[in-house]
Amino acid sequence: MAQRFGGKYSADGRQSVSPRAARAEVNPVGGRANALFIPPILLVFMSLNDGALGLVLGLMAATVLSGAALLLREGLKAEAAYRARKVAERPALPRKILAAALTGSGVALAAYKNDPGVVAPVLYGIAALGLHVAAFGIDPLTSKGMEGVDSYQKGRVARVVDEAEQHLASMTAALLRISDRAVQDRLAQFQTTARTLIRTVEEDPRDLTGARKYLSVYLLGARDATIKFADIYANTRDSQARDDYLALLDDLDKNFAARTQKSLLEDKTDLNIEIEVLRERLSREGVRLD
Repeated sequence: MAQRFGGKYSADGRQSVSPRAARAEVNPVGGRANALFIPPILLVFMSLNDGALGLVLGLMAATVLSGAALLLREGLKAEAAYRARKVAERPALPRKILAAALTGSGVALAAYKNDPGVVAPVLYGIAALGLHVAAFGIDPLTSKGMEGVDSYQKGRVARVVDEAEQHLASMTAALLRISDRAVQDRLAQFQTTARTLIRTVEEDPRDLTGARKYLSVYLLGARDATIKFADIYANTRDSQARDDYLALLDDLDKNFAARTQKSLLEDKTDLNIEIEVLRERLSREGVRLD
């Protein structure tokens, strides 16, 4: 279906989002990980004429290798999300490590099918495991940016951030149905503003109290409004509904940006207070700061 393009000189008169303003979404999986689905397919076809035992072993090895490829994909996505945040918990499930172990097991099974024994399959499996780790690495094993933050507060921040990201993803998915580039670009601009607030909360969990209403209640409402707008506009192409939705995004963008700025100002105020307290204590000790 053709997409409607909008911009500074389009009929709707709204300026499109600068490419630098929108957040670039890069697929973290890549071709190397997707290529790991090819060996299981080849193994199945190569096992068709190997008799009953050979076929069963081939199918088992192909299943294990396919599971390893799927785990690797999810592990790469989890690692990308971890690296994109300044404050993040380590992945709960070490998917890349498990994928390497499954790859070694699958290769060992495939080797056993052609060379029954112990030494050769084990050596092939260890080699495959090592190559997998060398090519894709292992999962992050430690949390980052959470020094001095208690576990309860870390859990609260993680839950709110995950919920906010899910709302933003749902909004993007909803607008894919209407094929309106100008509206999609405006949503991307708001999402960039919202994620700036998310990063602010991640960097300083003390901001969670003031920002939670924005990241939970307001984003939930924005998600519901986006889904409703997509339902209406996909069927009716109602220009008034489109204008109302764009106006809503404008209001949300301004309010989220204001909340972020307020958090930064509060952080600066806290810093100034800490500096003054330190100066006063040093003065009492007879230390002069010129």
